[in-house]
Amino acid sequence: MTKTLQMVFLNSAGKETVISVADPKDDLTLAQVQAVMQDIIDKNIFVVKGNTLAGQVEARISNRETVALV
Repeated sequence: MTKTLQMVFLNSAGKETVISVADPKDDLTLAQVQAVMQDIIDKNIFVVKGNTLAGQVEARISNRETVALV
């Protein structure tokens, strides 16, 4: 099973932008993720199509299982 942390931001154009991180730590807390998301916003680390990240929308962990058929 593959785990992915998905951090969803609102950009300066009012659209959502998702940053995904593979294999997040098992003991990751909401407070840790929110702090990292705020650092990303405050430091303008990412600019997407000319827009900066302006706000936090949500953070989620996605679990994906792949089953081979052949």
